[in-house]
Amino acid sequence: MKKNEGLFDRFARIVLALILAFAAYTIMTGVWQAIVYVLAAILAITAGTGFCALYTLFGINTNK
Repeated sequence: MKKNEGLFDRFARIVLALILAFAAYTIMTGVWQAIVYVLAAILAITAGTGFCALYTLFGINTNK
């Protein structure tokens, strides 16, 4: 896997993942809570690895 996320993109994903996880923990319940936790986990994993499969699919590369 070749990195295709730049530093700003990775930072934004981490921040968004933290916000989503906090929102799911504090104000959501049920199915919506589970969905938001999964989205937060995906964002955190892609930020950690620097690779996004959707970016590859659409030919996007923010890693300069």
